[in-house]
Amino acid sequence: MGMAGKLGILAGSGDLPRRLIEACRAAGRPFFVLAFAGEADPAALIGVPHAVLRLGAAGDGFRLLRENGVEELVFAGAIRRPTVASLRPDWRAAKFFARIGYRALGDNGLLSAVIRELEEEGFRVVGADAILGEGLAPTGPLGRLKPDAQAEADIAHGLAVARALGALDIGQAVVVQQGLVLGVEAIEGTDALLARCGTLRRDGPGGVLVKIAKPGQERRADLPTIGPRTVVGARDAGLRGIAVEAGSTIVLDRTALAEAADQAGLFILGISPA
Repeated sequence: MGMAGKLGILAGSGDLPRRLIEACRAAGRPFFVLAFAGEADPAALIGVPHAVLRLGAAGDGFRLLRENGVEELVFAGAIRRPTVASLRPDWRAAKFFARIGYRALGDNGLLSAVIRELEEEGFRVVGADAILGEGLAPTGPLGRLKPDAQAEADIAHGLAVARALGALDIGQAVVVQQGLVLGVEAIEGTDALLARCGTLRRDGPGGVLVKIAKPGQERRADLPTIGPRTVVGARDAGLRGIAVEAGSTIVLDRTALAEAADQAGLFILGISPA
């Protein structure tokens, strides 16, 4: 990790903020968490140097980061994309949106613009995988199970659909069962996609979840992430397995993830989409 200066963790929902806090503590690296109100898990912030920020309050955010001596920033976890009205942007955020045209940008375009803005303010933005070290999915099976021919065919179909979705900057994940697309991820996130697909499953062999980075993905902002929660969601939806992009998917707690998959009777496969 090196002497990289104090890390600012921009915390959304999910387990990633907690993992990054643990990684900083293990490395003895100073850090400060800027937690987004309504997104970050308050339990993860107990005993942690942090401030809670409304998403539209960019001016306060920059001030808090500077006051706390932050030099590097990392995006951690999902943030539901607000409407401009609900965002109530302060002058600093309004200036940014006026320049970039908020409504015209997909998520990846918006995140790229936010990163440029942060870097113009003098912060270095790093990917979560750089902090976690061994955090990216390897190629091949993570647990004991492997896909059969039907699952392989569903993965191939899912890959083609996920690439098309990603090229339009829509989502990263798709669920396919026996060649039928049960659901694609848009703005709702993978957990909600899995819950919805559970109600749509067909008889016969269960489907697969395919999750890949978008082509041209801004890798420091929104790499696909899977963890034990994804396995539970996939199992409850009646799926047989999960395929993720090797080298571009953050794997939270690899050992626990493999064990959870084995227990649930699911495969987790790292694939290279080329």
